[in-house]
Amino acid sequence: MSHSTMVEAFRRTVADRPTEIALRVAGGGPSYTWSAYAAQVAAAAGALTAAGVRKGDTVALLLTNRPEFHFYDTAAQHLGAVPFSCYNSSSPEQVEYLVAASGAEVAVTERQFRAAFAISKLRHLVVIDEPDTVPAGTDFDLETANVAPNDLLTLVYTSGTTGRPKGVEITHAHMVAMLEATAPLVGVQPGDRAISFLPAAHIADRWGSHYMNLWCGTELTTLDDHRRILAALVEVRPTLFGGVPQVWQRLVAGLRRVPGVEQGVQMVRSGHPVPAEQFAQLRAQVGLDQVRLAITAAAPTPPAIIEFVNAIGVPLVEGWGMSEVSGLGTLVPPGQVRSGTIGLPVPGLETRLLDDGELLVRGPMVARRYREGIPVVDEDGWLHTGDVATRDDDGYLRLIDRKKELIITNGGKNVAPAGVELALRTACPLIAHAVIIGDARDYLTALIVVDPEIAPDPLDPVVGQTVAAGVAQANATLSRPEQIKAYEILPDQWPPGGELVTPTMKVRRHAVLQRYAAEVEELYAR
Repeated sequence: MSHSTMVEAFRRTVADRPTEIALRVAGGGPSYTWSAYAAQVAAAAGALTAAGVRKGDTVALLLTNRPEFHFYDTAAQHLGAVPFSCYNSSSPEQVEYLVAASGAEVAVTERQFRAAFAISKLRHLVVIDEPDTVPAGTDFDLETANVAPNDLLTLVYTSGTTGRPKGVEITHAHMVAMLEATAPLVGVQPGDRAISFLPAAHIADRWGSHYMNLWCGTELTTLDDHRRILAALVEVRPTLFGGVPQVWQRLVAGLRRVPGVEQGVQMVRSGHPVPAEQFAQLRAQVGLDQVRLAITAAAPTPPAIIEFVNAIGVPLVEGWGMSEVSGLGTLVPPGQVRSGTIGLPVPGLETRLLDDGELLVRGPMVARRYREGIPVVDEDGWLHTGDVATRDDDGYLRLIDRKKELIITNGGKNVAPAGVELALRTACPLIAHAVIIGDARDYLTALIVVDPEIAPDPLDPVVGQTVAAGVAQANATLSRPEQIKAYEILPDQWPPGGELVTPTMKVRRHAVLQRYAAEVEELYAR
């Protein structure tokens, strides 16, 4: 059933499923039925109205994954306001920039993040766990909400890998088009169980958790600490699950020695299904026994990881998306294993490849402009993604790299660093980040950061030997110009949301090369 706005979708779901669970908190926290959710939204909308929020106003949210995010975001929607999220790792300076750039005068946060708003100019700061900061207002009558399809639903600020983040303006119509395309594609059904653990500032959680929950009536469990995701899987036993590549890599790292899995991998590679009962007990142990579809996106996933997860009977497929397309842009069709590709465009999204390989997309889910007034699309409606891709005879797309990051060596060879970095991470699961250098150089080198959860001491000799073996193994799969001639394991950790890595684990390449300029010169001086 279709709806013209997310507000209409929410009201219909509440009417259809009043006594069923809408939201739960992982670890045995409270749960809320759809009618209780609606009551909380009415109260939150009353509080925001008392704080002075009116139609068209922006509201900044800085919250962990918890039900209150959903209450306040959905409340702002009903007021015709524009809620948007900041990353929990944001500094006061970053928050101040977003508050000023968005025009927000009211923000909603929790006590542990209050200091993040220390230098922001706000009319009112609602701190949900400090009752005296929550304005007393009359509960809002949700039936009186006056919201149109072209009204703004949210802003999603880009990760800012190459400068200041820009605010993508997503309307109700954009998200409705995205959900009409993807809910049937992914096969979402009312009552499906999912876990919200990615930041709400990222389009993946907004589309796949928050809005999909309102649209389809799923049962969503919120997890406020992504490091507890493996325990949450066992507790929730989700029917749908999406995670960034690192989640899948850590899961696989713990399962590699299971007898018979390698045989299963060979079956997957040859296109044969693995018997469902073969790893049923293992799937149950890790909480993935009821998953109908699992998705990996946000960064390239080593093909070996996808094949391994499918080999134990978990249907994992790769996708690609952007804030500017309101969520998911492409997906390997459920039931297929096409590791190394990002699949086919979602229904309603057109794609084109320019002569230089840049991927262009167009469709009703593609945003038109950024908050800063810059258009997102060209005069013909095409979004130039900045991603370089190829398309095979079956229409499947394969990402090569970001257009701006292609390396041209002194020998005139064009090298896509993302492919080399993926080869390193595939050969050596200890590697969390590898940054390839080689532009205007005679050969490639790499800066390597190991995953602190797998290898707490990056300078341990065993870690060094493992990385050396991984580099050698990766080099054996690469052409001569792509091979790594020298590398350095850095003693540092790169926390998400810091100066060197975005909150979604994308490396800020320019910042890395600036920070480690001396180490890079030393690699070439050897």
